[in-house]
Amino acid sequence: MHKIDENALGRMLSSYRDPTATKKDVLNVLRIYHGLQHRVEEYVFNDGSTKHLLNLNGTIPVKFKGNTYNIPICVWLMDTHPRNAPMCYVKPTPEMRIKVSAYVDFNGKIYLPYLHEWNPKSDLLDLIQIMSVTFGETPPVYSKGPETNYTPQPYIPPTSATSYMPPYPTQQFPQYPMPGAGYNNFVPPSTGPTGAMPGYGMPSFGMPAYPPVPGALGGAGTGTITEEHIRASLISAVEDKLKRRVQEKVNQCQAEIQTLKRTQQELTEGQTKIKEIMSRLERDEKGLLKSISLLKDKEKELQRSLDLVNTVDSIDVDEAVTTTAPLYKQLLNAYAEEAAIEDATYFMGEALRGGVIDLEVFLKQVRQLSRKQFMLRALMQKCRQTARLPA
Repeated sequence: MHKIDENALGRMLSSYRDPTATKKDVLNVLRIYHGLQHRVEEYVFNDGSTKHLLNLNGTIPVKFKGNTYNIPICVWLMDTHPRNAPMCYVKPTPEMRIKVSAYVDFNGKIYLPYLHEWNPKSDLLDLIQIMSVTFGETPPVYSKGPETNYTPQPYIPPTSATSYMPPYPTQQFPQYPMPGAGYNNFVPPSTGPTGAMPGYGMPSFGMPAYPPVPGALGGAGTGTITEEHIRASLISAVEDKLKRRVQEKVNQCQAEIQTLKRTQQELTEGQTKIKEIMSRLERDEKGLLKSISLLKDKEKELQRSLDLVNTVDSIDVDEAVTTTAPLYKQLLNAYAEEAAIEDATYFMGEALRGGVIDLEVFLKQVRQLSRKQFMLRALMQKCRQTARLPA
């Protein structure tokens, strides 16, 4: 299983302005494209300045004519990611050669509409998917044949080569002649003896060789370009351009559809959360209304009691507190009498200290009061147990 050290990745992104969003973006890619690895390296800009940036280096699978090839790429993330678009390159191995097209220049730098229209809501996963589809239509590399004398172009940024899956089939570019000095010296791309490319059993991507016409323009040993050939070349060029534009629009629409699907999912989840919150608020509202109604009833009852108190000139102490049952009345009377004994004991002690009564009288009265207090407390305990009140 492909394991990713998320803590190490977080440390690598410590200098980035938005490390959380960048980490999430990178993890989404690494969990799907296991041929890519992340690391921090020094990137050299065109003005000679350098900066340590995170890159995704490795291969991505590309389907081409029924076969799947691993194309080597390197994606550099700016420290302002995802606000600024990443810098993407094709990294050819020594056995490969870059195929210059509308999407890849001679340095291997990748150009895509998705990169050109990059915004903070764009993400790396969509970029890699669009890159895979685009390279399936227009391969960015091809294998160097044994007869090819090739001097590697400078590649930015330089990194060590990595072993990959078998490269793309050899592809040669058709040379369309232009009127002028070299018109009669047009030489079509060469093919193998059976019209297949060296090292592969696939037909050549190059233009077929035109048969020489004796006595034609340019003398012996040269080919000739007829109006039919020019017409076919123009039609082919227009078809290629239209295919690229259509594929470009398809890729863009697919990316937009995926973004809309994610947005729809987020909105659906948000709708569910909002419904839960609304349901909870409705329950709380009902509870609050019930409490308000109860408080209003209590307030009216209290107001009636206050009005009643104001209309009475004098209040009988014995009638001030009433009970709802005889048991409660017995408990109340016992409690009042026990409290009175407590007060009497206190004041007798004060009288003894003041010399009002002597010690013998004090002890006799305290003994009687204590015995009575004990009986009252036992009675209160019994009443509480009978009424099932807390002790």
